[in-house]
Amino acid sequence: MFVLGEGHGWSTLSARMDDAVPESKSASSRTPFFDTLAQTGMRFANFYAPSPRCTPSRATFFTGVSPAQLHMTFIGEGKKESGAVANGRVIPPTAVMELPTSVPTIAELLKRAGYATAHFGKWHLGRANPRAHGFDENDGANSNGGPDNEDNPNPKQLFLTTERSMDFMTRQVQAGKPFYLQLDHYAARRGGAARPESVALAKSWGLDERDLDTAAADWDLDVAFGMLLKKLDELGIAQNTYVIFTTDHGTPGKNPPFAGGKGTVWEGGLRVPFIIRGPGIKAGACSHVRIVGADVLPTMAELAHITVPLSPTIEGGSFATVLANGGAGAVKRPREEYVVHFPHYDKDELGPASALYLGDFKLLRVYETGALKLFNIAKDSGERHDLASEMPDKVKELARRLDEHLKAIHAQMPAPNPNFDPKKPTETTLEKKGKGRKGRP
Repeated sequence: MFVLGEGHGWSTLSARMDDAVPESKSASSRTPFFDTLAQTGMRFANFYAPSPRCTPSRATFFTGVSPAQLHMTFIGEGKKESGAVANGRVIPPTAVMELPTSVPTIAELLKRAGYATAHFGKWHLGRANPRAHGFDENDGANSNGGPDNEDNPNPKQLFLTTERSMDFMTRQVQAGKPFYLQLDHYAARRGGAARPESVALAKSWGLDERDLDTAAADWDLDVAFGMLLKKLDELGIAQNTYVIFTTDHGTPGKNPPFAGGKGTVWEGGLRVPFIIRGPGIKAGACSHVRIVGADVLPTMAELAHITVPLSPTIEGGSFATVLANGGAGAVKRPREEYVVHFPHYDKDELGPASALYLGDFKLLRVYETGALKLFNIAKDSGERHDLASEMPDKVKELARRLDEHLKAIHAQMPAPNPNFDPKKPTETTLEKKGKGRKGRP
């Protein structure tokens, strides 16, 4: 069971994502059922979403292929207010808006292996029914507004999708069939997206108005997740079911202790919670092995004992041995470095950028200016000390690797836009058309 949150940063749960970092949990939200998942499973302190935006990350979770290779690097054709269109001309690149059916998904792999498959909730990978990608049971190709295209699909859809998920699991257990369930939640971090009783409860915690709505929505999310855990217990399959929770990108705004957030390749936009529970996984473990969104498919395939060769386009590697070794080990991928390529004008005043990770180092390339920034993430996770001038040879090495990587996967490159103003509203073209509103990622 793979549960995907929407825009929850590294420090948004009340469970610490890193035992060594007190700030790696929320100071306001309370999520006791996610805490239970952390206590009975393994947390990864260094998990990276494939993109700082939702559609690209989702595409990679399903396929193991990076947004840059898929050319699914944004949620639409661009942002008019922030400079993707200048003087009537679209500033390239133009993102692919429909997940290609030619790219194998985890659902297709598991379906061929005899699994029942289902997807409920936010799809946001185009208009084709998820059935075309291996999900026989689903509630449609829903975007930000849900099946009813509402400003706030939650809390209604939060609990409806949870009920559908529990029904799906019950029927598969009764039929004696293995299953893969993907439950993707909608954004619920604004006013009007939480139940009144949850808002009242959050008020009783003495929170200020800034944190109140978020805490109430997070409480609802936790309650819904608790319903899933309880159903697994009732069905008698909790001990032999893998349960994963993560999210698609960082929170809009601040993501302490990191810099940046949604729409940026700073740590706050990319490093997010990842917790997994299941057979052979050490309870309460906190792994510091770096894992990434493209690793999810090959890991699931190994855990499910899929023996057919995976697509050569997959850029991730399995971390199944890390799970079996109490969180220790390494992940072997086709390329040693890990790259997030975000060639769009969005929420970062720097404009389009790429990030490359290798060992303890992170290189950040800014396309507007050509600047190269270097950080030691192990010592400086807040990215406050740029080492570029102190370590020019390391910058040169990592820049070469970045160029080679992007060339190898035929990544689209940004075109500078002199009219870019990051202080303008961040409404996207798709959001203007009603597919996602009120700050929906």
